[in-house]
Amino acid sequence: MTGRQKVLLVALGVLVAILFVVAVGAGGGDRGDPSARRGLVDLLGRAGGGAQAVDPATVDADCAEAAGRLAVDGDCELRVADPGGLRTLILRGPEAFTVEAPAPGDAEFTVEDDVTPADDGTGAVARIAVDRATTVRVSCSGGCPITIARD
Repeated sequence: MTGRQKVLLVALGVLVAILFVVAVGAGGGDRGDPSARRGLVDLLGRAGGGAQAVDPATVDADCAEAAGRLAVDGDCELRVADPGGLRTLILRGPEAFTVEAPAPGDAEFTVEDDVTPADDGTGAVARIAVDRATTVRVSCSGGCPITIARD
């Protein structure tokens, strides 16, 4: 190994050590907020294609008012056509609601979540991973409008 290569190797090691110290020092020490948006992570997700949203036209429901709009009063079953790959079913509503869906892949369990409106007034948002034809149950007491969104 030449002298120049040794210097470059030492410089690379120092750079890695500095980056590690900065990363540890910049950490918040908390568990984080899963709903928070991260600029760099979002940018990389968009650059990599990310998971596309389910087309609202491929969702059928008894409580459908129009394409992409639901009027849920009690329980409503949404039948999602096979999306041909991993997609995200995005449900938005102004009020709290509950969603129940089978987990994607070969998992044999059901995921249930109570979705509540965000503090910033943007409403409640549920993101459900869908990789095959499936049925998603949406529940809301007292009736609530739900929109099947693309983003």
